[in-house]
Amino acid sequence: MKWILLAIILSAQAWAQTEKLQEEKELEVVDFTSIKKVLQQDGLDEAAKKKETEVKILKRVQGKVEAQRYLYPTEPELYGFVSEYWLVKNAQLLSWDFQKPDYGLEGNFGATMEGLGFYQKRYKILLVNTPSLVRTALPGNGEVILLLSVPFIRSLDLSKLEISLLLLEDFVRLEQGYFKKAVATEKLSKLAGASFQGAKPDVGLVEELLRNYSRQITERGYSFQQQFEVTKKMDAYLKSNPELWNAYYRLLVKIDRFVKSNAQYKDYVKLYPSPEMQLKWLGPDEKVH
Repeated sequence: MKWILLAIILSAQAWAQTEKLQEEKELEVVDFTSIKKVLQQDGLDEAAKKKETEVKILKRVQGKVEAQRYLYPTEPELYGFVSEYWLVKNAQLLSWDFQKPDYGLEGNFGATMEGLGFYQKRYKILLVNTPSLVRTALPGNGEVILLLSVPFIRSLDLSKLEISLLLLEDFVRLEQGYFKKAVATEKLSKLAGASFQGAKPDVGLVEELLRNYSRQITERGYSFQQQFEVTKKMDAYLKSNPELWNAYYRLLVKIDRFVKSNAQYKDYVKLYPSPEMQLKWLGPDEKVH
């Protein structure tokens, strides 16, 4: 029995040794060097594909950036540029580069606007030292540029509240879109935001707008219908605050009397018709005549 058990054990050991040798032989058959080369090659192919994709993306981005260089500004950008350019070109006429009095307009006007529910409205106030331009509002790039004559303010002895209401009226008038409608050109609607790649930019676009700016600000002004609509808008905004409404009414009375008696401002009613009619339009059932 002992010899039988010993024979079985020896046989098992021999089998185990045979199996191990067989596995080793199978492992030797596998060429790990070849596998390593294949894995490396796959990695290189993947990196190459990734690099190719990155290059394609970069080329697309570069193409878009290049195309952006040949785009006309958008309409808001054009209006902002032309408004500032017009101010620079007319700096001598407007005399806006002078030591300005501190009326505290930014704070007062801002408080008046917010009190009436006008929030997050961007604006700039530019005082000019000339009677030749009394007031106007120009479209900026996402903001309103408000111009007001210091000689006009002093001649009427306007209070801070009255100045704010005068600026508010110009703000409302610009928001109504009358100015842009008056100065807009066919080129503006056609070229704004368009590409001029492969051609020269049409500088006539800006020149036309500049001429229309000057004509609108100094000659054409606003119609009775437009002034009526602005007056009614102001009435609607101010009627909930009797103090502001009465201050606006008194302001119009001041302006009406002043422009009638001062020949230097005789053209005011041609541009902003008419303070006398505005007072009538503030009545409950008045219509434009």
